[in-house]
Amino acid sequence: MITSIQIRENVKNQLEKMKQFEKQTYEEVILALIKNAEIQKSRQEALLIEGCKVMAKDMLELNKELEGADSDLNWEWKPQK
Repeated sequence: MITSIQIRENVKNQLEKMKQFEKQTYEEVILALIKNAEIQKSRQEALLIEGCKVMAKDMLELNKELEGADSDLNWEWKPQK
């Protein structure tokens, strides 16, 4: 089923400029924009996951270093009076 949507003239002009070939329809332009948005979202999610993995690895290494430093020192907690 074909429907119509209302858009402002400036939006229509922007869609016109985005056409990659003369006979491309506005629907094809919009579908290409949606596809590009989905691809970018997937890439951002993958980068975020990778960044979290790197940070987690760094935090584990730092924790191991701090545990080693803590065992070298003879810490004794004394409550303040």
